[in-house]
Amino acid sequence: MEAIPRQQQSAAPAAFTAFARFVLCGGGVGIAAGFAVAALASWIPWVLANALITVVSTLLATELHARFTFGTGGRATWRQHGQSAGSAAAAYVVTCVAMFALPHMVEAPGAVLEQAVYLSASALAGVARFAVLRLVVFARNRSVAAVTARPAHAVVAARDLVPADAAELCRAA
Repeated sequence: MEAIPRQQQSAAPAAFTAFARFVLCGGGVGIAAGFAVAALASWIPWVLANALITVVSTLLATELHARFTFGTGGRATWRQHGQSAGSAAAAYVVTCVAMFALPHMVEAPGAVLEQAVYLSASALAGVARFAVLRLVVFARNRSVAAVTARPAHAVVAARDLVPADAAELCRAA
């Protein structure tokens, strides 16, 4: 009998665990990116620094999410990087729309209100992004990991579940 090689992939973490990891990884990368933009902006224009750091931080966060947050056990694919970038762009649009709409809804919003609106929009976009990453971007890898992580002896054929004389039992009934 030929042995089937097992891949060392972990099972997908529960939703709460994955969300906590998402916040930790994404938040950590976000904080580091904020400092990096400020440092880089002292050498190059802020818009260019922000664009550069956004690309790098999105790539880094996607790798962390693939390896740690969603338990795929490997590197992110180019497809996953593209989808993750798309979800990050959508989250960026949500925060921009919220900040653009604020002065149209409140005549003179103060700094505290602006920060509250920005953080609320970011939180809403973050929850939506988590759902997209978990259910779409990394979903395929989770199902593959669940199948490939099974030991060969755990796969049971349907014929092994039915007694050989099941037909006889059915006819007798």
